[in-house]
Amino acid sequence: QEWKNTFATWDPQDFCNISKVVLPTDTYWSPPIFILERVNGQNSNLDYMAVMHNGSFDSTQAFQVTLTCSLMILKFPFDTQTCNLSIASFLYPAVTDLVMKTRRTPAEMMKDSQSYFLTDGEWKFTNLSIVEYMEELCDGEFSVVTYVISMERQPTLYILNLILPTCALYLLDMAVLFGPSSLEDKINFQIAIILGSSMLAVILNNILPTSSNKPPVIGTH
Repeated sequence: QEWKNTFATWDPQDFCNISKVVLPTDTYWSPPIFILERVNGQNSNLDYMAVMHNGSFDSTQAFQVTLTCSLMILKFPFDTQTCNLSIASFLYPAVTDLVMKTRRTPAEMMKDSQSYFLTDGEWKFTNLSIVEYMEELCDGEFSVVTYVISMERQPTLYILNLILPTCALYLLDMAVLFGPSSLEDKINFQIAIILGSSMLAVILNNILPTSSNKPPVIGTH
């Protein structure tokens, strides 16, 4: 976060050429920031900010948060999800007190985010866009900055452990059904296939998220 306080300025030549000092966060006013989609999380212990001689304040804090996100899993495991991270301050109206602006462009944020994001996990970070707007509440308008994060699921694990075994079971089912085996052998094999399909259905039910209104196509067949 960066902001400016015209009442906290000094001439470095009058103070041994000191142009920057580090102070506790509660020494001066700092903008209270809220993450709207936040469920829980952990704040950092870096309660300090840098003050420049021209009144510029710079505060950097690390947050580890869990956010709510509406998932659309119709195309699971080949789905792409979009989640929002909205930052606002509902204590100060935007018309008179506080307006938030992003310092960097979406392209610069995208580059930094890709360097921090784990590329060997389940998700692939694909895009980042920034939306600045005013949120109207009962007592005024407030400044909000929303980061729209797009992610693509890595389907390799699900293809190997779920889709390929399911296809193999159905191919065996058709081969036995139209094969020259006796009726008793066909019934025994069909029971084995039903048990195998049931196990795959249980695995699918455990790995699917439950926050989507539409079930995935793979779970309806």
